[in-house]
Amino acid sequence: MQVEDITINDIDDLLLDSGYVSNTEISTTLYLSFLLGKPMLIEGPPGVGKTELAKVIAKSFNRDFFRIQCYEGITFEQIIGEWNYQKQLLHLEAARNDSNNVDEIFDDDFFIRRPLLNAFLNGNDSVLLIDEIDKADEEVESFLLQALGEQEITVNDLGTFQLKNDLIVILTSNSQRSLLDETKDRCLFLYIPYPTVEREIEIVKSKLPDADDETVSYVVKLVHKIRDLNLMKKPSVRGTVDWVKSVTNLGTKNLDQSLEDSMGVAIKTESDKKRVKKDIFNK
Repeated sequence: MQVEDITINDIDDLLLDSGYVSNTEISTTLYLSFLLGKPMLIEGPPGVGKTELAKVIAKSFNRDFFRIQCYEGITFEQIIGEWNYQKQLLHLEAARNDSNNVDEIFDDDFFIRRPLLNAFLNGNDSVLLIDEIDKADEEVESFLLQALGEQEITVNDLGTFQLKNDLIVILTSNSQRSLLDETKDRCLFLYIPYPTVEREIEIVKSKLPDADDETVSYVVKLVHKIRDLNLMKKPSVRGTVDWVKSVTNLGTKNLDQSLEDSMGVAIKTESDKKRVKKDIFNK
């Protein structure tokens, strides 16, 4: 199926076939990203499927997947690539009596490519995930958007590289800092909140098709009550799936006891566990 022929319903079906339960807003934003050729900026709390969506898009549309995992202090070299200084020195040592070979140390063979350059030069259509861009500093953020906007990357002593494929770019943010206006202007914005009860049940059933319907419904509704508490870290959708899988294996005859015994798969701090035991399980 060609991207230009895709419909929103097609996107729903393709994502579902890859195990991702979409909704109208997610599928429409992806459709518009194809139509307008713009990156998607996805925000939302941790654990709602932002990173998973990027991976599933690559799988659904048969594209290669590249990922830049941002963190505080990440450098341009870790995003684009860097010279292999040890290999260069060894080459210079071996060629010190042959001055004609000195310039060879600035060939591509001596350069270690990182995800951004690999995504640019890949021969197949690709998906590039820039994960948690809010953790990188503003200078790195600005560079990434400039490179993506101009569709070229310049590496000192190596040259300028043009984008070689139809690249879908997805940025995620947990809103640890406010992103640049230039970033927001260049992207389609999508906020993924915690899912509704109905959608979360559907998500769990897509991951655990053999799980009992009553158990899934009970656990999902319980998780939604827990998310209403004042917790340090609210349970993720992944946590819900793991909790259902856990109680299914522990036994559902005494479901509340199984849930309490396996609480650590969804509740991640001791203070949160104490709050949940007190306010949910009355312990």
